[in-house]
Amino acid sequence: MTVIVVNAILIGLETDPDVMAFGGELIVFLDKVAIAIFTAELALKLFAYRARFFRDGWNVFDLLIVAVAYVPAGGGFSVLRALRILRALRIISVVPRMRQVVQGLFTAIPAMGTVVLLLTLIFYIAAVMATNLFGERFPLWFGTVGESLYTLFQIMTLESWSMGIVRPMMDVYPYAWLFFVPFVLISSFIVLNLFIAIIVNAMHEAQDEASHAERDAILSEVRLLRTEMQALRDDVARQSLSRAP
Repeated sequence: MTVIVVNAILIGLETDPDVMAFGGELIVFLDKVAIAIFTAELALKLFAYRARFFRDGWNVFDLLIVAVAYVPAGGGFSVLRALRILRALRIISVVPRMRQVVQGLFTAIPAMGTVVLLLTLIFYIAAVMATNLFGERFPLWFGTVGESLYTLFQIMTLESWSMGIVRPMMDVYPYAWLFFVPFVLISSFIVLNLFIAIIVNAMHEAQDEASHAERDAILSEVRLLRTEMQALRDDVARQSLSRAP
């Protein structure tokens, strides 16, 4: 974890020309040391787990992140130099709590799909209505359905929606707020909060599964210990009977 954090900081320092002019050689050397450590770690895992290494998605994730470091950064692969900072994501596979969060997010994807479809339907209906209502006087914002969708997305994010869009429109359409206020309430405060509810519920379920798995493992150990103790008692009893006159 320490190597991952330090390496991420060094990659960030490489973007500063003054820092590179002062200690660039040391930073490059430490970056190579970090890559060597990551590679050695993966090599040991491959040696220990063999084919089982690829059954764990987090191991494959680590392998891909480290493999990027060995792709040439010149020519058409120059963009991969910027992807080196992805090594910082390896800390997710190191910290169990962070893994649970990511697993919870992936678990929530199917349920989030339903909310996305609902939000898409709301956006499409609102975009068609806005184009018909306001497109003639405000073609820059609502001239087409595509432009209306983008404007409504800006309104949903609450970025300058009132002073930048709705208030200027109310000079022409005094009752425009009757359209935009319900849209903001539905899209921003109701539908988007469903995303939060789904994600929180999925993370809670993932945490419960981890707790149940840990509890089951402890119970299995206790049962095994009881079996061994009973076998030991039986063995002692048999030895006592064999020694009896």
